[in-house]
Order: sequence, then structure tokens, then C-alpha cells
Amino acid sequence: MKKHPLTLIVGAGIGGLTAAACLLQRGLPVRVFEQAPALGEVGAGVQSSANAVKVLYDLGLREALEQTVVRPQSFEFRRFDTGELMHRIPLGQEHERRHGAPYFHIHRADLHDLLARAVLKMDPESIVLGARADRFEENEHGVTLHLADGRRVSGDVLVGADGIKSTIRAQILGPTPVSYTGDIAWRAVIPTDRLPPDIMDTVSAVWCGPKKHAVMYYLRARKLLNFVGLVEYPHPENESWTQKRPWIDLKADFEGWHPTIQMVIDAIDRDGCYRYALNHRTPVHNWSTARATLLGDAAHPTLPYLASGAAMAIEDGAVLARCLAAIDNVSDALQSYQNGRLERTAAVVHESARNRDLYRIEDEAEMRRAFHEKNMNKTRSEWLYSYDPLTVPLAAAKEHA
Repeated sequence: MKKHPLTLIVGAGIGGLTAAACLLQRGLPVRVFEQAPALGEVGAGVQSSANAVKVLYDLGLREALEQTVVRPQSFEFRRFDTGELMHRIPLGQEHERRHGAPYFHIHRADLHDLLARAVLKMDPESIVLGARADRFEENEHGVTLHLADGRRVSGDVLVGADGIKSTIRAQILGPTPVSYTGDIAWRAVIPTDRLPPDIMDTVSAVWCGPKKHAVMYYLRARKLLNFVGLVEYPHPENESWTQKRPWIDLKADFEGWHPTIQMVIDAIDRDGCYRYALNHRTPVHNWSTARATLLGDAAHPTLPYLASGAAMAIEDGAVLARCLAAIDNVSDALQSYQNGRLERTAAVVHESARNRDLYRIEDEAEMRRAFHEKNMNKTRSEWLYSYDPLTVPLAAAKEHA
């Protein structure tokens, strides 16, 4: 009887839980090690396009998702001061028709909870809390994860899904260059009953202006509005999503912007403003050893300017599970997974970084020309949203070796 490899996953975020659910769905055992004492996520939004939604639907989450998601009708790119529409990308039925699944917004905590429930339903013992990874060892027979409290856990495969400050990444890759983008990000979530009901349509709105831009969209069946403000700052800060900063500083950063932006900022809790630095990390050409690999931000940290970081982690989880289920040799399976993901995730990292400059063009006519030349609707449809992690051919294990 064939022995299924045991996969040890470090990190119970969206990527780690997606990988765990996809593996369990295929009959492969997993153990997920999370350093926090309880499962949970920060209060922020996630934009999920068809390429990621297909995985969530395949995990049986369609009905539960429909109770909380918001389906935007379009991306709208507006001028920071006049509110004039500069460019529009259809979503809604058009996105679903072209790509086979909807585009939706969801609260990060809601998505995290649904994935955790799916994992625990398949294996109630699969998630270990209060377990901080320290290092790992591997040989031809398996891999051993050393936890900070002295425990050791043995398995066949190790997956580092522990984010931008990944312990597993540091051991596999050593120090990797980090450069400050010049931007900090503000984030806040506002109950919509504090706002005029017609303050904005059901869209993903990007307000573009000199040296900064803002993104707004609804969450939880339009009961919440997600606000993200990306602002050029001369000095970097922490990368922590839980770092609070004074509301008055946020207000000052968007002084002179459109009244819609002012109304949203005025409705934010004075103690509910979070700010953190955005750092760029150049894509690497290898993130695996014979028995260990990375996924999500641990493998390819992605800036938020393309709204695809979470989608890439979800794709990673699905492709990794397919490789481990289909390929008996663990090392070959991990190389197949990596080789199938390197170019795509690097393209998303680079495209995301380029979008920052597009949103900051000061001259209005030049911005219009840039949006027209980029033809974002066609570009995104061709390579970003049309990808299907459930059916894309698995890469050869030796392709990039």
C-alpha cells in the first residue's frame, strides 16, 4: 500500500491553510504549526479574482463565501481631486464569463476562518497552535522541524508559509536584499452605517494622485468599507500590520483630496488607523531544497499594487498539493511545484511594482495616455485572471534545475 508523505506546514495564514486544505482533500496528511496561541487574522480586505476563487470553490466553500463576499462591478480609477473617471475595467458578470469564476472582495478574517474550518473538518488534529518554528533538518529519509520550545516533529515534506519574516525562508535562502519602496501604507475598516449610502458604487475604486493613491472597496455584504492609503514617505517604518499611528497624520496625508476621501477618513475610528512600510524584495530563482519549500509571501513577497498577493498564495497551495499528490518522489514534486510557479509569481511581483508609478502620474492627460497604452483590461485577462491552478499542466521537475 502506498505511503502518503506527511507535510509539515509552518504558518496558518491564508497560504498555509489553503495548502493544508488542498492536501487533505487529496488524502495527504498534514500538520500545520502556527506560532500564535489562537487562529485569527487582521481586519483588512482581500481582493480575490477568478484564478484564486476557483480553488476556494473546489474546496467546497462556494455557499459559505456567498454569505459574506461583495462582487464589485468594476475597477474604477479616479483623479484624486476632481473624482473624474480616468479608466474602468469591467468585473462582475464580465469577469465571471471570461474567466470561469467571479471576482469578489472578502474580509481577510472571514476568508481565514472559512479555510481553517475546512482544514479542521477534514482533520481536527491538523493545526497545532503556540508552535513557533526555529529551524529544520533534512536527510534522504525525511525532515525534522525544531520548534522554539524544544519539540521536534518529523515528516516527509516541510512548507514554509510563514510570511515576509519567514524563519524557513531565512534558512533556505539566507539573507536576501530588502529595499524600501518609498511608500507607507495606511489601512482602516469603516462601518458603512457611518457613511452616506451612495458614497460609492459597488466597485474597487483607486484614487490616483501625486505621490500617493488610495484604494476603497466594500466588505461583508457592504457592511464595511476597506480603506488603504499608499503614501510616499522619506523614511521607512516597521512592516508590522498591527502598528497603530495617529488619525491626524492620516488626515494630513490626504489633505486637499476629493470630498469622498475626506468623508471616509473622517469616519475612521481615531484609534483604528494602522500604518506600515512597504518593502520590495527581488524574486529569487530557487526557494526549495530536497524536502523543504516555500509558498506565498515567504517565497515571493508581493507588493499590494496589483491586489494579487493573497491570490498567489492560494494558487501556490493548490499547485503544491497537485504536485505532491501526483509525483511520488518528494524532491521531484517540490521542483515541479517551484518550476511551475517561478515565472508566474515573478511576473506578478514585477507588474505590481510597476503599477505604483502608473497611479502616481501628476499630469492628468499623461495619466490618461498611460492607462490607454497599458490597456489593463486586455493585459490582465490574458495572463493574470485566466490562469487556472487546478488544471495548469504540472511543470517538469528538471526544467529549472
